[in-house]
Parts: sequence; C-alpha cells; structure tokens
Amino acid sequence: MGTSFPRIHVITDSIDVVRGVAGLDEVAVQIRVKTSDAAAYAVAVEAVAICRSAGTTVLVNDRVGVALAAGADGVHVGADDLPVDAVRRVLRRSAIIGATCRSASSARAAVAAGATYLGVGPAFPTSTKDGLPPPLGAAAIAAVAEAVPGTPVLAIGGITAERVPQLAVHGIAAVSAFVADPKGAVADFLAALR
Repeated sequence: MGTSFPRIHVITDSIDVVRGVAGLDEVAVQIRVKTSDAAAYAVAVEAVAICRSAGTTVLVNDRVGVALAAGADGVHVGADDLPVDAVRRVLRRSAIIGATCRSASSARAAVAAGATYLGVGPAFPTSTKDGLPPPLGAAAIAAVAEAVPGTPVLAIGGITAERVPQLAVHGIAAVSAFVADPKGAVADFLAALR
C-alpha cells in the first residue's frame, strides 16, 4: 500500500459526514457505531453504497461480521477485538485490516499477523472515547512508526491540523474534527500533512 494508502481516516457514525468526504483525495471512511451490530450494519451498508461509486475506501471499526456483511473494504480492530491473524483468516486476502498499537513491539506483532496499517494513540488528550490510556505524544508515536517501515501508521486521539506537523506518521484518523465541516477539515489535514 505504501504512499497510495489513504492518509486521512474519517471515523464516523454519520451518513452526512460520509457524504461530505466521499470522493475526496487521500480519504478513507471508518464506520464506528457504538450501539448494536444492526445499527452498525445499517450505517455501513449506506456508507459503502455512497463511497463505492466515489472510489472511497470504507472500513468498519471493531465489527468484523458487519464489515463482511456490508461489503466494506476492511476493518479496524483494537486491543479488545479479534486478533489480527484471526481477522486475516476470515476476510479476503485483499481486505484492509487496521490494528491499534501503542508500542514498537505490538506494532511489529500486528504487521507480522497481517495488519495492513496501524492506528497509534491516543496521540494527544481527547474526550471522544472513554477509558483511553494516557496520551503517547509525538516521540512515542514516531518510535512506533520507525519500528514498522513500509507500513502506514496513522496517529489518532486529539488530532488537529495544528498538531499534525509534530507527528512523523503516514496520516491521521479522527472523529470530532470532521463533524462541523467534513470537507474543510480534510483540506486542512491534507495541507498539514504535506
């Protein structure tokens, strides 16, 4: 995947946000619905329908079954989800599998198990998700990225366009940054990443 892998991952449960970013360069949509599989499936199916014709990658957060059933391009799994090697056995070979990591050793293990890319964080303080460990900071995220050369690493957690220049990563993933003005936020992040 290397440099062709989307640099901006828009994490959302909002079809309005999906519509706002579908078709934009360097963007992937990650559907994260905290309630039920049924609700996640409904959003994912609609997102896939919107994004497929726009050429935008769609991933589903945590829910491998929902990703499969909705025809998504892949899944992102966290520490409490199915292990990457198990997900790789279930999904087609071309499926994108992201894994959450916080250390160089967990990053190397995830890549060895078949992860396509890594989400590393939280980078900075964030209130988007409860129960997160302390922020890693830019230096620790850079160390994780250096441990897996050739694998796209995305920083997540408290990401703003102003903070992006501190990060030595392929790209970013964010939730709240895209709520008010999805298209404008993508433009701001792309400018900061370049």
